[in-house]
Amino acid sequence: MPTAKLFTPRDAAQVLGISYPTLKQWIYKNQIRTVKTAGGHHRIPEKEVDRFLYRATEGKEVAERRTNFRRISGRNQLVGRVTDIKVSGLIAQIELSIGGQRITSIITADAVREMRLKKGQTVAALVKSTEVMIVRL
Repeated sequence: MPTAKLFTPRDAAQVLGISYPTLKQWIYKNQIRTVKTAGGHHRIPEKEVDRFLYRATEGKEVAERRTNFRRISGRNQLVGRVTDIKVSGLIAQIELSIGGQRITSIITADAVREMRLKKGQTVAALVKSTEVMIVRL
């Protein structure tokens, strides 16, 4: 059985796009669930991080939520945050967290450098048939 991914508070803050002190306050006020390590350090499960990803756009109209989208014919655009980037030679593996789900896209390493993708950035996955493309917002 695979274990759930755990984030350090700093990594979770980066993925959520908030400051580290804000995340620490959420932990102290029990607004976000954590797991403690044997040494007493907080770790945040990936499901908890995903729970907070869409709070900023929650409740807005679709047209308002899609203002940052590129003008493109593909309609299957899913907004999420980059949780992991692995570059190996000419290709890169990008992992996104979207609504509690993970999507992995294989793109060129040049595209990662061109878009200046970084862990924690908000991006859109453009899904077309069997391909997943990344759009930097």
